[in-house]
Amino acid sequence: MDASQHAILYITLGCAKNEVDTDRMRSLLNAAGYSEAQDTDEADLVIVNTCSFLASATSESIETTLSLAEDVHDGVREVPIVMCGCVPSRYGDDLPGELPEVAAFVRTDEEDGIVAVVDEVLSCERTLPAHVPDVKRTVEGAVAYIKISDGCDRFCSFCAIPYIRGRYRSRSADSILSEVRDLVAGGVRELVLIGQDTGIWGSDFDQDVPGPRTLAQLLQRVAEAVRPERVWVRVLYLQPEGMTDELIATIRDTPEVLPYIDIPVQHCSERVLHAMNRSGSERELEALFARLRREIPGMVIRTTYLVAFPGETPEEHEEMLAFMDREGFDYTSVFAFSCEDGTRAAKMADQIDEDEKLERTQAAVDLAEALGFAATAAHVGEVAEVIVDGIEQADDGPELIGHAWFQAPDSDGAVHLDAAEACVGDILKVEFTDSFCYELIGHVVE
Repeated sequence: MDASQHAILYITLGCAKNEVDTDRMRSLLNAAGYSEAQDTDEADLVIVNTCSFLASATSESIETTLSLAEDVHDGVREVPIVMCGCVPSRYGDDLPGELPEVAAFVRTDEEDGIVAVVDEVLSCERTLPAHVPDVKRTVEGAVAYIKISDGCDRFCSFCAIPYIRGRYRSRSADSILSEVRDLVAGGVRELVLIGQDTGIWGSDFDQDVPGPRTLAQLLQRVAEAVRPERVWVRVLYLQPEGMTDELIATIRDTPEVLPYIDIPVQHCSERVLHAMNRSGSERELEALFARLRREIPGMVIRTTYLVAFPGETPEEHEEMLAFMDREGFDYTSVFAFSCEDGTRAAKMADQIDEDEKLERTQAAVDLAEALGFAATAAHVGEVAEVIVDGIEQADDGPELIGHAWFQAPDSDGAVHLDAAEACVGDILKVEFTDSFCYELIGHVVE
């Protein structure tokens, strides 16, 4: 049967990196002649791109798949399910026996072969090309994520990512810049560069590889490519060690690169960081943030705190809360420690009981929200540019939803505006008049 007679439904769970992977698979399948379904009633096959970063994410991925199987295996028209991504990468050998409802499993490093997998499941015959074609992304919104690397070499004792996605691999500058140009030509107004550890991009290249070799050099090339089109560039997932002199200067001196820095510290106690297989100390982190604020005026900082790591004492927890309070981070994600299969921390002594873990997590969330809400409210009265992300119907009429430069899309809240003559992707000058939690209310300044 011809591929053009089949429609595929895509369901993505987890982080922005999975969104990029799904979009890549969609692009390959579109190029192979498949169409996209909007719901299960239209679908001839469902692709579920799963997350397995935490045990809770793995459970959600499996529950979503089983729930979907109940919907599509109704005895009238059976729709096959293909499970992709992190769950197959982490538990692949065990899954066929555990999930007979799934027609095929595709690991993260096998996703470029998705056309052959879908062809086989749907019994579509074709002469496959000997190579994976270069395809354009299918992003239609104002924001696009660009994965500049995959995998991780850090092996933090609490994290399973290196076992799921493998060792660190930088993507070539040429392929990144080609994608940048395609996305901007398609109307994207913000590019968000992501990876497991973006600050060390290029460090794994052979010495004879031409072109950019550091993240700072890559950002300069990206900025040159987007400069005529008034596009924002944001970088996420920088580790403290990645903040080199060159990178700090590039963020400061390159107008297209937003002064927004995402640095997951996880903790400030040197003893806890060492147990996490991370480097640094409270003194070193304080010096880094002081330098960043000094050298990059108006900079916004997002960070992450991992609560109740095995052996974390009540005093060390309070030490981290005091550190957060002193630093006044604009945004802080709080995660409770989770025992992850295959990680060293899962086998450590002095695991913290669930009641204490919950209490510490709530204390950290309360502080993070107090700091974040105050940082959001501090923007009231300012005038700044806002990218329009969508239009929603409110009780009193249509409302524009967007985000300002100091708000990472899908993470840091949004800006709400009365409907104006605007389209998705427009950049408007907005005065912020009120705030609630992480959200801002504003009006367009003519």
